[in-house]
Amino acid sequence: MDISFHGKRALVTGAGKGIGREIAKKLVECGAETFALSRTQADLDSLKSEVPSMNIVQANLQDWDGSRKIVEQLGPIDLLVNNAGVARNAPFLEVKKEQLDFTFDINLKAIVNVSQVCVKGMIERGQGGAIVNMSSVASTMAFQDYSSYGASKGAVDMITKIMCLELGPHKIRVNSVNPTSVRTRMSEKGWGDPAKSGPKLARTPLNKFAKLEDVVNATLFLLSDKSAMVNGTSMLLEGGLCCS
Repeated sequence: MDISFHGKRALVTGAGKGIGREIAKKLVECGAETFALSRTQADLDSLKSEVPSMNIVQANLQDWDGSRKIVEQLGPIDLLVNNAGVARNAPFLEVKKEQLDFTFDINLKAIVNVSQVCVKGMIERGQGGAIVNMSSVASTMAFQDYSSYGASKGAVDMITKIMCLELGPHKIRVNSVNPTSVRTRMSEKGWGDPAKSGPKLARTPLNKFAKLEDVVNATLFLLSDKSAMVNGTSMLLEGGLCCS
């Protein structure tokens, strides 16, 4: 499928590593003027050296006011990927307030904060836009020790639906992508142990986890006009795990 974003300006949060980094690179390849946001300057510098046309933005999304000001300075954004995410896993009885605060600050509050800035411009310009929020299969299935992460991703799915409802009249589409385990550094911390990942893999009809390109392709589809009637959807990329 041929997708072009020429003339569009895109912002990807959590773009220093993993999924976000690959999405940002692909957006540049598809012609978008792309802004890659990360809290880690070293990751941004390496991304810039790899893709010289990439615009890099250093910001800590846990800082509501500070990151909001930074995003406001970027100018018009047509395509937004709220990819930044963290996981702080612990058994339910051992979950600490700090873990919940940190997880929800990044996984949910940052979506609201960044989106508010970008959407305001989309509405003022009257040309619409597209937003993809990075969620997880953990929003629909319970996994051991995933209290804070699973709850935050359940909230991502609901904020996606509410954004769809309220922003649709302004020609702004909002969807989420909900992958199973993807081979990234963050995922390896939770699922790198075969004793833990084995049962999950065995329950997956396709008998495999997702690749980075699976998530990238789904995200670009949802950002593009190819999905012009897709709105408020949580797109599962889990190989049938939810059917088992």
